[in-house]
Amino acid sequence: MADSQEILLAEPRGFCAGVDRAIEIVERALTKFGRPIYVRHEIVHNTYVVNDLKAKGAIFIEELSDVPPGATLVFSAHGVSKAIQEEAQRRGFHVFDATCPLVTKVHVEVAKLHREGFEFIMIGHKGHPEVEGTMGQLDSGIHLVEDVHDVARVAPAQTQRLAVVTQTTLSVDDAAEILSAVKARFPSVREPKQQDICYATQNRQDAVKLLSPQVDIVIVVGSPTSSNSNRLRELAVKLGTPSHMVDSADELQPEWFEGKHRVGLTAGASAPEILVRQVIERIKALGAISVRTMDGLTETIKFPLPKGLRIDGESATPLGHLR
Repeated sequence: MADSQEILLAEPRGFCAGVDRAIEIVERALTKFGRPIYVRHEIVHNTYVVNDLKAKGAIFIEELSDVPPGATLVFSAHGVSKAIQEEAQRRGFHVFDATCPLVTKVHVEVAKLHREGFEFIMIGHKGHPEVEGTMGQLDSGIHLVEDVHDVARVAPAQTQRLAVVTQTTLSVDDAAEILSAVKARFPSVREPKQQDICYATQNRQDAVKLLSPQVDIVIVVGSPTSSNSNRLRELAVKLGTPSHMVDSADELQPEWFEGKHRVGLTAGASAPEILVRQVIERIKALGAISVRTMDGLTETIKFPLPKGLRIDGESATPLGHLR
């Protein structure tokens, strides 16, 4: 590593309002109802966060049959299908829904347009829990496209009433390219009033676009299952900057930094700041001298907590130790 090495921090990075809210829902449920609290799927896609909540008494499950009758259950930030909601109700669980409000907005739009006779094309990644949750809002009439090639193959039953929805954590540029292919094939397709890709995904990608040209390497803090974190790494590479994604500081390889004078550092929307700090310390141990934060947007959005978890009429409180 060179003596003059600097770490440049992207702004914004790390936790978004939906992730903050989801983690706080689990922590408050544990405080209020005691352990264990059951959570369907990883509350957010981050190993550190999940392990931290496990240590506090959260049990992560995929099948509702693994939850005992009468237990408290939290749905993850990614959202769930109608079938899962109905099964949870049938089984009599005490449910708190930590679905990100921006994902819920997509679900509400799908339900509304379905009532008006619309079919849907969904742009997203097959098997991602958010995609499964959104597609599971309907029994049929919602068709997944993962890339431009899929658009040519999609076969809706009718095209007069066709609407497009998007997974909230996609690459803004990739989604735009797929959307233009959808519009070319189905010119009368209805687009969302506001784009579905969430503000935090967009802001973190915009920050990487500013960061990448100024650095020799981009490190993204995020877990392998995190869609928005993967998109940040891919974006840096697309912009011509070598990039690696790490779940923790232990995964950093000294040889990545050989001959690199300036390191760019960002974090996906589900990665806590404590991990960023640990990565900074590790890069410093490898020879970095200074740390500078880029100018960037300050995010001020907060989402209210579900009723039943608030204290004395408050709307929301900031998260404590994970920030």
